[in-house]
Amino acid sequence: MSKLLDPSTESHIGITEGEGITMTWENLWVTVSDGKKTKPILEGLTGYAQPGRLLAIMGPSGCGKSTLLDALSGRLSPNIKHKGKILINGHKQELAYGISGYVTQDDALLSTLTAQETLYYSAQLQFSDSMPISEKKERADVTLREMGLQNAINTRVGGWGSKGLSGGQKRRLSICIEILTHPRLLFLDEPTSGLDSAASYYVMRRIANLVQKDGIQRTIVASIHQPSSEIFELFHHLCLLSSGKTVYFGPAFDANQFFASNGFPCPTLHNPSDHYLRIINKDFEQDAEEGFGSGITAEEAINILVKSYSLSQIKNKVNTEVANINQSDSGAVEKKRVHAAFLTQCLVLIRRSALNYFRDLSNYWLRLAVFIAIALSLGSIYYDIGFGAGSIQARGSLLTFFISLLSFMTLVGGFAPMLEEIKVFERERLNGHYGVTAFLTGNTFSAVPYMLIVTMVPGVISYYLCGLHKGLFHNGAEHLIYFVSVLFAIVMWVESLMLVVGSVSPNYVIGMFIAGGVQGIMILVCGFYRLPNDIPKPLWKYPLYYLSFQKYALQGYFKNEFEGLTFVIGHNMNISGREILRETWHVEMGHSKWLDLGILFVMIVVYRMLFLAITKSKEKLKPVFAAITARC
Repeated sequence: MSKLLDPSTESHIGITEGEGITMTWENLWVTVSDGKKTKPILEGLTGYAQPGRLLAIMGPSGCGKSTLLDALSGRLSPNIKHKGKILINGHKQELAYGISGYVTQDDALLSTLTAQETLYYSAQLQFSDSMPISEKKERADVTLREMGLQNAINTRVGGWGSKGLSGGQKRRLSICIEILTHPRLLFLDEPTSGLDSAASYYVMRRIANLVQKDGIQRTIVASIHQPSSEIFELFHHLCLLSSGKTVYFGPAFDANQFFASNGFPCPTLHNPSDHYLRIINKDFEQDAEEGFGSGITAEEAINILVKSYSLSQIKNKVNTEVANINQSDSGAVEKKRVHAAFLTQCLVLIRRSALNYFRDLSNYWLRLAVFIAIALSLGSIYYDIGFGAGSIQARGSLLTFFISLLSFMTLVGGFAPMLEEIKVFERERLNGHYGVTAFLTGNTFSAVPYMLIVTMVPGVISYYLCGLHKGLFHNGAEHLIYFVSVLFAIVMWVESLMLVVGSVSPNYVIGMFIAGGVQGIMILVCGFYRLPNDIPKPLWKYPLYYLSFQKYALQGYFKNEFEGLTFVIGHNMNISGREILRETWHVEMGHSKWLDLGILFVMIVVYRMLFLAITKSKEKLKPVFAAITARC
């Protein structure tokens, strides 16, 4: 889990499973720097969240609601500084796995799984191996019923182009995943975002019911944009923010009295939350008191409220409560939760990903159909290519085109599903469900059978129709196996590249530009469009030519195709395949084709280790960056 503050000061006093968690923050400042100037996002906030209470954070867009949640949960970006005390039960410590959960605005779920399958797999990942499978499933079923999803257990999540769970049901399913381990501290970032009023109410009512359930007093902190009056009645405490400043913090039912005492009473039969947000929203040029005739602008109203709160008895009570909580020795939170074993996590992730690939028609199955169409097209154009002089250039063009097109089609067809997986992984990793090594293992081995299918079928079709190296039935089994193996390596390398790019840039458009650009450079210097001996040495040959994945794929293909063959280039004039490799294609003949294939798989491992290193370095460097920026 992400760290709140330096865990070196963590107390060894533990609290029991049923006891609650109290969180306090005192004089909390959060700033972001663009390199030239520093902009404050949160300014001197003080408050607390208590067990058995639902704290709602409200305010207009851009007021700092999500930033406050990220600061409390330890999820601030490395370029964002924060100062002030954030304590758990009066102690500086990290939020251990199973103690807290965080439900983000985006419902990162695998679209092909049903609601029940999603929670079943999550239960197998989160609970230890000592818990029986039946008990894990029972816990998942109970959690689904608690959130009102019993009638949607067999409905797929759904996504682009496929109908599935509604927005409210997806949101409740995301909440189910995080409350599965009965965490005592729950963060929710705009749980009603994108929902209609009825769905918003039912979601928030179930969230409010969680504060005291299963004998556990939960501490729930939720940011919410514009709740209805029915939802507002569910709140125990309210934190109103405007431009990063506290307008009000205290019991939700006392907010109306505070606004009225400052000259902004809520009209009869009006939604209180609508009234508060209209008063403290300065995004629009209008009178905050339009209809009251006072002519006070929104910015003036905000200044009045902020100043009044800072000098009020309400603020003094908050400061006193925070001090009392921090002085009381409630005991630090023990790290009692035990994950599933690493091997169990890997096996569960392999099964889950394999099922996702099987059901997702737009991923491997669509690619298989496209690759078969390409293979048939190549087979008809280069049918029975022969051994004449023209077949030399035709073979080179055929092999290069197949490699290049396979690379780009794998990127086009696979990057969107890969990003979906990475988003799910990021959510589950940040919530402590499993680590990056387990994800990489599951991602690699679950995809192997599908990669074999999408390369073997079109590979055999094109190899046989084109009549490559004596064809399929004339001692060409070794050459066919090599041909398919290189296709398999190409697909796996592209997916490895997508992992690396996705870890750096989760944006689809930017990721496609980066990955497509890398592939374009690799193909350009592979040794076909410009022969190896003619490639300019600075940069293009050293080092790009030797770093090109397609270079080794193409050289291996040329050796596989030309060695052992004799071509007729004129009347009674023959030329050996080895001579063509040396003189025509400038192939490196000092090693066999199998070494080229081995290099391809080594590069695949390097790319996947690069993904591992990038992801882990982001985890490790985050507290370092935070410590450095805190001193600036």
